[in-house]
Amino acid sequence: MSPPIYGKVALIGLGLIASSMALAMRRGGLAGEVVGTDHTPETRRVAAELGYCDEIVETARQAVEGADLVVLCVPVGAMGALAADIGPHLKPGSTLSDVGSVKGAVVQAVGPHVPADVHFIPGHPVAGTEHSGPRSGFAELFDNRWCLLITPQDGSGAEAGADMGLGTGDRDADDAALARLRALWEGMGANVETMDADRHDLVLAVTSHAPHLIAYTMVGVADDLRRVTDSEVIKYSAAGFRDFTRIAASDPTMWRDVFLSNKDATLEILGRFTEELFALQRAIRQGDGAHLHDYFTRTRAIRRGIIDAGQDTDAPNFGRASGRAPR
Repeated sequence: MSPPIYGKVALIGLGLIASSMALAMRRGGLAGEVVGTDHTPETRRVAAELGYCDEIVETARQAVEGADLVVLCVPVGAMGALAADIGPHLKPGSTLSDVGSVKGAVVQAVGPHVPADVHFIPGHPVAGTEHSGPRSGFAELFDNRWCLLITPQDGSGAEAGADMGLGTGDRDADDAALARLRALWEGMGANVETMDADRHDLVLAVTSHAPHLIAYTMVGVADDLRRVTDSEVIKYSAAGFRDFTRIAASDPTMWRDVFLSNKDATLEILGRFTEELFALQRAIRQGDGAHLHDYFTRTRAIRRGIIDAGQDTDAPNFGRASGRAPR
């Protein structure tokens, strides 16, 4: 069996992503020791009960002591203060990463607190469920999903990365740290790609952030439309609305921080969405069936591309087992 990629990994925050990372690292023998912490005593208690970390400690400072890799698994809005707290206690030569859904704001908030001899490589596993908390994790969460690791913009060089708080400015050392973190994510089952922070935030505004906001809005509309009773909304939920409610059940604190931290890209995409929506409204009002058919044909092809890429299944009902309650 291959030796662990990291001797000690510290997970700060013990929700869905951290618990899944701990289980995936254990599955692959990727870490010699996994230490976890959370600011909530009850979460620490449950995590200790589940036993997916080798040790649960009370504070982030305790967790990062001697750690070769530290991963911030907390809401984006909490990362700056957390980095300021643990920065002086990070092991020289170690790597600091995160799993936030926004990257530009994380670089700005965390970067200034990273010591010069610590590698800062922000990350984002594009995987998750609507569930949260330490009981929601499972080792297969990242299998065949993408993890995006953030590097300086193309051509900016190691010096620019150091100015941003990304890496040490030592090209060979930074490349080695990046390769090591890539190997960890690949060992946990993920496909890995590098990307600069601005590009990441624009792409995720399209693929994740705006869709979540639209889902929240549609569920809110149903709640406000008093001509349709609550019992009818629940009883007659077709697949489309049902899946909106699944998305809208996601952690409210995390998504509040995502929208406030990535507001420019999200607003840009919502502006384009509004233009498309107005065009569809006009086609419906004018009875322009050709426009609607052409539009739906084009968008249907996107779904086929997602299935062909192995990122979802074309099984009926999204592969849900009939008669079984969702997890």
